[in-house]
Amino acid sequence: MAKRKLKKSKDTSSVAGVKQASKKDMTQREKYMFPLAACALVVAVCVVPLTAEISACSPPVKHIDLKMDEAILTVNNELDTGVVVSWVSQRCHQCLYQRLGDVPAGSSPGQPSSANFVVSTQHEITLQLNSTDILELCTVPFHFGEHGNYSLWVKNLNSSVVNCSIVTDAGPVNSYIPILVAFLIFSGMALASAIGATILGLDVVKGILFRISGTMETERLINTELGSPGRTVSLAADNILPPPPSPSKRLRSLDTFRGISLVIMVFVNYGGGRYWFFRHESWNGLTVADLVFPWFVFIMGTSIALSINSLLRAGSTRRSLLRKVLWRSLQLFIIGVFIINPNYCQGPLTWDNLRIPGVLQRLAWSYLAVSCLDLLVARGNLDILPTDAWWSPCLDILLYWPAWLFVLLLELVWLCLTFLLPVPDCPTGYLGPGGIGDFGLYANCTGGAAGYIDRWLLGESHIYQNPSSRVIYATRMPYDPEGVLGSINSILMAFLGLQAGKIILHYRDLPTSIMSRCLIWGLLLGVISAVLTKCSTDQGFIPVNKNLWSLSYVTTLACFAYVLLVLVYYTVDVKKWWSGAPFYYPGMNSILVYVGHEVFENYFPFRWRMANSQSHAEHLTQNLVATSCWVLISYLLYRKKIFWKI
Repeated sequence: MAKRKLKKSKDTSSVAGVKQASKKDMTQREKYMFPLAACALVVAVCVVPLTAEISACSPPVKHIDLKMDEAILTVNNELDTGVVVSWVSQRCHQCLYQRLGDVPAGSSPGQPSSANFVVSTQHEITLQLNSTDILELCTVPFHFGEHGNYSLWVKNLNSSVVNCSIVTDAGPVNSYIPILVAFLIFSGMALASAIGATILGLDVVKGILFRISGTMETERLINTELGSPGRTVSLAADNILPPPPSPSKRLRSLDTFRGISLVIMVFVNYGGGRYWFFRHESWNGLTVADLVFPWFVFIMGTSIALSINSLLRAGSTRRSLLRKVLWRSLQLFIIGVFIINPNYCQGPLTWDNLRIPGVLQRLAWSYLAVSCLDLLVARGNLDILPTDAWWSPCLDILLYWPAWLFVLLLELVWLCLTFLLPVPDCPTGYLGPGGIGDFGLYANCTGGAAGYIDRWLLGESHIYQNPSSRVIYATRMPYDPEGVLGSINSILMAFLGLQAGKIILHYRDLPTSIMSRCLIWGLLLGVISAVLTKCSTDQGFIPVNKNLWSLSYVTTLACFAYVLLVLVYYTVDVKKWWSGAPFYYPGMNSILVYVGHEVFENYFPFRWRMANSQSHAEHLTQNLVATSCWVLISYLLYRKKIFWKI
């Protein structure tokens, strides 16, 4: 209930050298893992779509074709004046109301007029009803359910009081059932794999499998013309003698961490079932999709520290390593620009519409900058460093102070450009989305200095044309989330990952020290994030924002990365409770998987014609199958020892 107000409404436009498990045991576990995965995949294909039918047992009352994340709202007006209906999303910060439509006055007492509207169900929205003379009658916040039918009744209680109430005519479907079914399927697959690995690890089972495999090999040699005594002895030796120990000290947890980031990245890039929380946040805030790219950058920095140290210990010169770094960065940049450029969807690629920034391009710049910094300060032999000096607890920082100084100066540049650079027709230091945000006052100021630098340096036609801010904030300006200014903070993210690598190198025989120092870093970065954001989405000094790659976004995601790295390192490399599968395999072939999933996105079995393109269940099934296919491909390549490295 709300009293009639005589005010005018707002505008209505709206990662230690730990020994690994024996290769033979790992092979046995891996052999039985993916048949189980294949079975689970079949079940996913067959079962998940059924949930759409189960959840759709309440058909819409009104014959309006609804898409995903939509509901029907019928506004019934019993007033003697027409009503203007407007709306705004609760996730839209300081936004203008957007006009939904008009409802005429009631024809007679007890005979209301009505109008049907389609409303969004992704987030809670606020409806505003105004009379035709722009007087605000009432505002109603409500979270509509997908494919539900609702009625909004507007009545006069007396001459000065207007009542607005929403009634549910037909309940919505539960669009989250497919996620629950998929979770149960993959949880069952993980449980079955764990049980199978435990059984295969038993000495009795190992003996049975050894006898069976020995018998089968003997029969094969007897029945083949290629069998010979010499060959038989050789094969018997292969079966009896254990494989030589691997000289590699590669931490399995690093590839597992990388694989986790990559698999989630592939899933969300393929659509994530078209759920809003598997898409990038429109502006400030975080969703699942906003986590993975910074984590990939972080673990890239960790790998740089370990790789350069290993190569320097092996005798490589810094000059030769610099050439490799330059060549790899160039390859990444070229692949990003000319192979997986999103503007291919607009037709043949030409200079007129060539997008220059991108994910691989940002990886290239971050890799180049952090690798060059580490080549300047890295030490080839860490065994002769003092450990009894007063400053030894900070060894992993003080030894590399020139690199830290450079990164801090680089961050100072980001702060100055972001908050001091004058942007024409925009307030200095603006961090907003433009569009209908900030009450529409800065519609063309999307991204502030970051957007202005990209448009000035690269040109509007060479940056991303459809930023995520268009979804809620209705922005019209092109804006690139992988732009020039954000690349500075991407370098910071990779450098924080490099610091994790330094911790592993300096405390490689002390897992407890590695984990405790990483957790301390995570805590420190978390405190910085809390101060910068004031523990809020929109009210902080520097909000968490993936589009801007803001400082708080980097500190927040680096905090999460340190904690996740400790968990994976402890379970995979310290306790060996988990082999890292299946994420370990795509983590070993990350470039191939990333490029491949972009190039073959529209080919079967990664995509097919769906019976109902407006079903979350079908989209989720398709995206899970596509992602699982790349995990399976990476596993097969791992078994064949095929790795694509640039």
